[in-house]
Amino acid sequence: MARETKSPSNRAAPGGRRTSDRPGAASGRPRTPGRPAAASPELRPHLLDSALACYVRDGIAATSLRAIAREAGVTPALLHYYFGDAQQLREAVVEERVLPAVGVLRESLPTQAGDIAALVAAFVGGVARLVERFPWLPALWVREVLCEGGQLRGLLLERVGPQLPVLLAQRFAQAQREGALNPDLDPRLAVVSLVGLTFFPAASAPIWRSLFQASDIDAEALRAHTIALLDRGFGAG
Repeated sequence: MARETKSPSNRAAPGGRRTSDRPGAASGRPRTPGRPAAASPELRPHLLDSALACYVRDGIAATSLRAIAREAGVTPALLHYYFGDAQQLREAVVEERVLPAVGVLRESLPTQAGDIAALVAAFVGGVARLVERFPWLPALWVREVLCEGGQLRGLLLERVGPQLPVLLAQRFAQAQREGALNPDLDPRLAVVSLVGLTFFPAASAPIWRSLFQASDIDAEALRAHTIALLDRGFGAG
């Protein structure tokens, strides 16, 4: 009598689970080099980064869990296991990726009111370093904050605003009262101008670098240009 053989997909794994029951084993495809295994401690950060990549490329509202799973090379069920639903995954991206990035910029600013030129220079330099460390941030900011219907506009108004724009406007108003800021400026619009001269060039870099054949302009050159442009405008009248 021929001896009965068992299919490899039904072979019991340690602990009594079949290998086909493990997350990621159902596809049977070899794992892409560099992609974390399903049980790897690096998987959750990998899933967050994959979600962020989809948000930047396609927009938050247009990104499904299935699309994120495809980007990450996992099953939608695995995303559900880690995050629950699309809303919870988005909240995790905000808490663990977006807000920490904003915190880096906030921490780069002087804690005490003082030289307004030093504050402006710290902000411009902080944005340059921020974009270098988190290159996805400017594009996400344009798509999800500035564009109508962006999913992160409320986040800016409720949580980021008091940390950065409102704080800067208060510092500028104080400097103006002390005669250290151009009296012709509105401190609130000064913040708008400052953000526009830092985040917009970063977000539109692929366009102007191609238009002007400006591949020679790196982050440091852009920072120096912005400081030079602002130096007279923010000076005392």
